[in-house]
Amino acid sequence: MGFRKVNEDDILSDLLSCREDYLLGRTTEEDKKHNICIDAISERILKNVPEQNKKYVQEQLEQLDDNFLDYICYWNEKFYRNGFVDGVQMILGCVE
Repeated sequence: MGFRKVNEDDILSDLLSCREDYLLGRTTEEDKKHNICIDAISERILKNVPEQNKKYVQEQLEQLDDNFLDYICYWNEKFYRNGFVDGVQMILGCVE
């Protein structure tokens, strides 16, 4: 089962974007404990890589970071959007 086809400028995308901005500005100490420190980890790895391999390793770490972000966005989109739509459909089914 894939995503339902929706426009990128739909109200749920706007809501998720605003929610993300809000949450990023309101992180708690507990939230910070679970932060993924890609930059710090990458820096430590690069400090221990021979100079001739640094460029390649850095490119791979950047690719890993991009891939991880895509992964997180995919699952958030899948569960938030589809879960929201499923909930609305259940409510509408009860009303009809």
